[in-house]
Amino acid sequence: MIKRAKLALENGTVLDCQSFGADTEVAGEVVFNTSLSGYQEVYTDPSYCGQIVTLTYPLIGNYGVNLEDVESARPQVAGVVVKEYFDFYSNFRATESLGSWLQRHGIPAVQGIDTRMLTRMLRVEGAMRGVLSTTDLDNASLLRKVAESPKMSGRDLATVVSCAEPYSWDEADATEFALAAEGPEPGAAPFNVVAYDFGIKRNILRRLVAYGCKVTVVPAGFPAADVLGMHPDGVFLSNGPGDPAAVASGIRNIRALAGKVPIFGICLGHQLLAHALGGKTFKLKFGHRGGNHPVKNHLTGRIEITSQNHGFAVDPSSLDPASLEITHTNLYDGTNEGFRHKYLPLFSVQYHPEASPGPHDSDYLFRDFVAMMRSTSPSSAAASGAAVPSP
Repeated sequence: MIKRAKLALENGTVLDCQSFGADTEVAGEVVFNTSLSGYQEVYTDPSYCGQIVTLTYPLIGNYGVNLEDVESARPQVAGVVVKEYFDFYSNFRATESLGSWLQRHGIPAVQGIDTRMLTRMLRVEGAMRGVLSTTDLDNASLLRKVAESPKMSGRDLATVVSCAEPYSWDEADATEFALAAEGPEPGAAPFNVVAYDFGIKRNILRRLVAYGCKVTVVPAGFPAADVLGMHPDGVFLSNGPGDPAAVASGIRNIRALAGKVPIFGICLGHQLLAHALGGKTFKLKFGHRGGNHPVKNHLTGRIEITSQNHGFAVDPSSLDPASLEITHTNLYDGTNEGFRHKYLPLFSVQYHPEASPGPHDSDYLFRDFVAMMRSTSPSSAAASGAAVPSP
């Protein structure tokens, strides 16, 4: 029996659809992702917390789900919207269908919506709040709930998805599809890396291990003094959801760490690092989500095709040109995609070098992080004399 559902949007649009996920109701920011594959990685990315994700690829579910291609312990999306769902999966690694997996985790999912139309609406009008429901089919009631739902701006969701306690990670990708990496030199001790979990993906941890790092993951609000007490060779700032300006504890701790230890940030970590160094962020109209975003690396002149998932961006005019150098730019819209400090051992990018899903053009950034740790000691970083802005 087909279960009816509805998606109500902030602009007053209500779309009829059919459910293939959990029988429930959720509110969230409705966004779109243009990746052609990798729906399991997308749905388990903590950066999608609080969002109802529309996939532009029309047929979803063909290869089911498996136990390996997950970026966290469970689906993190608020809801799922696709054009057409296919329940009879076919893949040698699959363990169950996408629909049954989403049902088991309580995630609503719908099909039968013209996702081309919905994506065009989001591009023209911007990402907007929505309510996805199988339990309430009254248009007026749904639109009222949309109006009462929280906006993404001002929300600190990093602390919601972060781990509760520190933990160690030492697993690299053990599948036959693993990307080769430049591991540690024979006999060399591993680099001690502390990774802030603002919504970290597992493939980030796998790539750090593949490059010879021993990783300790810490919660989003973990004190900088305690991090320094762990004597790390470097600190990694992860991706994550929500408004970066609202993650006050993260910004405060990063400011305290800058200049004392090498730092590499991505996505939300990139934005938090910018705030810690005196910069600002703003909300994009509809965000960058997909595996096909061209980015120019100004240091090499090369163009990288990148994997991205973010709704906010760093304002490049807010970065101090005396101390910070813009290193990467998005070729779609000219937004900032990376910067580095001219004196301190730290750099960051807006996109996801670990991919999953997406291209591997930017995997070299993990190698650059290792090279920075190898050539920089905390004492030499502090001795550089570069000033870190006060709050």
